[in-house]
Amino acid sequence: MASLAALLAEIRGCTLCAAHLPHGVRPVLQIHSKARVLVVGQAPGRKVHETGIPFNDASGDRLRDWMGVTREVFYDPQQIALLPMGFCYPGTGKSGDLPPRPECAKAWRHQLLPHLQHLELTLLVGQYAIGYHLDDKKPSLTETVRAWQSYWPAIIPLPHPSPRNNIWLSRNPWFEQELVPMLRQRVAQALTVESHYF
Repeated sequence: MASLAALLAEIRGCTLCAAHLPHGVRPVLQIHSKARVLVVGQAPGRKVHETGIPFNDASGDRLRDWMGVTREVFYDPQQIALLPMGFCYPGTGKSGDLPPRPECAKAWRHQLLPHLQHLELTLLVGQYAIGYHLDDKKPSLTETVRAWQSYWPAIIPLPHPSPRNNIWLSRNPWFEQELVPMLRQRVAQALTVESHYF
């Protein structure tokens, strides 16, 4: 297995999808072998592409609120790994950002994930993360998230925290009433040194 530093250097220089990226190549990720929580997102948005900081936008603000963590904790790679399904901004389509480029996950995920030896919790944010990481997902994202207890305590499927999902959140009040409080407890527990499942 390649060292994590060597692997990251290779990823930072990756041009695999360059021809399909209208705004250019800029891989955005965060990983450290000591991380205890893995957040699997979709792909960087425009603002994240511009700043090079994962979830540095309204979606990130909402996700951190759901998780109950500060920016300081969220951006500490020794606590939280941030590995979206695509590391570069794919550009915008007719109804929001385009899907993550599939080449990215095929090239890098199987090499990166074995480095996360201390994981206590994986958060699957949105349909692309859920589709890749869950073999037994339900027919829809809503049903999968609703069945969160089936994946507990190692995995929690989540809707995307984008403001575009405000309608989904208003139609599914159980999410913020029931799941978010449990999510905050589980994240806090996973980040403690003596973490144990409950």
